[in-house]
Amino acid sequence: MAATSQSVLGSRHRPDQSREAILQAAVEEFANEGVAGARTDAIAQAAKVNKALLYYYFTDKEALYGAVLDQVFGGLAKSVHEALSLRLAPSQRILAYAGAHFDYIAKNPLYPKIVQSEMMRAGRGRAPQLERIVRQYFRPLFRHVHETIAEGIRQGDFRPVDPMQFIPSMISVITNYFTTASVMQMMTGENPMSRQRLASRRSAMLDFISAALFVSSQKKRKRGGKK
Repeated sequence: MAATSQSVLGSRHRPDQSREAILQAAVEEFANEGVAGARTDAIAQAAKVNKALLYYYFTDKEALYGAVLDQVFGGLAKSVHEALSLRLAPSQRILAYAGAHFDYIAKNPLYPKIVQSEMMRAGRGRAPQLERIVRQYFRPLFRHVHETIAEGIRQGDFRPVDPMQFIPSMISVITNYFTTASVMQMMTGENPMSRQRLASRRSAMLDFISAALFVSSQKKRKRGGKK
């Protein structure tokens, strides 16, 4: 008798495929239902694996949720650290970072819901994963962006902003579009996630950050004349 697609995928002999299928199904379930509302039965069914196999890879729902958070933030960290490590001027690196951050979310539109859910969970005092996520992903990313801005300020390319204040504002400019996409669609009647709208928003976001941070060429010339 031929094996069904479910029985083939739901096998310990195909660990990479099975684990990835579970994670992808979990991303959607956690994004739509939150941690409390998410059901492992639904995740196993969507992943086409049996529930026992799900618990073989992930001991419980909290462990599965932690793996989802690692997928969300690990992928983002990899993308933006690569952008910030380019051998470019600080201004170009900051724009590369902002573009990489934006593109990552655009390719993974469910991720903002998971981030929002985790932040709300932390606000209620029930976020056992958050301290690890902050230590493993947030702090290194914040430090890397902070160093890039400080370098740009020293070189006279950036205004003398306070990175501790500017970085959260910049992240909001990058991410807020996605968290408010459904409201924007109601207001405008257009799909904010269409290719055209995303490209337009990306350009506007980079322009906004440039205007807020970069020293104009005219001011640079004036500074040079004073030396």
